[in-house]
Amino acid sequence: MNTMDEKYELAKWLAGEMTEQELNDFQNQPGYETYSKIKEYSSQLNAPDFDADLLYQKTITHPKKNPKVIPFYQSKWMKVAAIFLVFLGLTFVIRTNINSTEIASNGAKTNFLLPDNSQIVLNSGSEIKYKKWNWDNNRKLELKGEAYFKVAHGKKFEVNTPLGTVSVLGTQFNVKARKNRFDVTCYQGRVKVVHNTTTVIITKGNTVSFEANSFEKGTVNSTKPEWTSNQMGFKKENLQNILDEIQREYNCKIVLNATPNNQLFTGTIPSDDLKTALEIVSATYHLKISKFDIKKIVLEDF
Repeated sequence: MNTMDEKYELAKWLAGEMTEQELNDFQNQPGYETYSKIKEYSSQLNAPDFDADLLYQKTITHPKKNPKVIPFYQSKWMKVAAIFLVFLGLTFVIRTNINSTEIASNGAKTNFLLPDNSQIVLNSGSEIKYKKWNWDNNRKLELKGEAYFKVAHGKKFEVNTPLGTVSVLGTQFNVKARKNRFDVTCYQGRVKVVHNTTTVIITKGNTVSFEANSFEKGTVNSTKPEWTSNQMGFKKENLQNILDEIQREYNCKIVLNATPNNQLFTGTIPSDDLKTALEIVSATYHLKISKFDIKKIVLEDF
């Protein structure tokens, strides 16, 4: 018997409202002796009349207080949790889609590692973009300019340029995309080069050059690009492209006041001695240095 039933039965007994059967059952309860003593000592008190029907009616008609239910979407903590989840979602989307950018300004070079520990050296006036936070699912780099790659063993990715794409697998290679000329040189392993509709695979010691509609394949004896050792290497390059490269390497401005010259140059020019570099170009193309300062250099015909 629960507490509420016990109090109900006690009240009926004190009021003398029990039936014979109810009284017999009540007297057989373990606590009846105690109840009898209580009744004896309180016999001088008049117990109020007990109305079982009234008590029942009050019980069933008493308004119940409904517990306040806060909808899930109105809960303060649920709102905080929802905002937090949205924040995490936005952070994930942004991180996996935004590009990381590495830049080598004119007159400087930049070294950095990809997430797979492949090494990249950016030459002056170059830029690379890639998705650092989503590298495992998007192994593609966007290159403008020139870069030397030392790919971690067994790793694979693509280098996209405005002029073509290079696919690699555990190798060392150099990519140069300037104006309409696209050069790729392999120093270790092999790479696949795609330019327009032409696809070629080159291995260690081979180089390919694309310019306009021409395609040329050659060989190299060096183990890394000349520009990583303070030398600018050129192969059948025209004068204007050579001067553009010198301007990037030395972060200077060169003005050419000379008649057009279609002679092509193959060789190296120092990238740590501007005066010597200009003297080599001048001697090759029969020019003279008419002005030389840190702001402006002028080359003219003899």
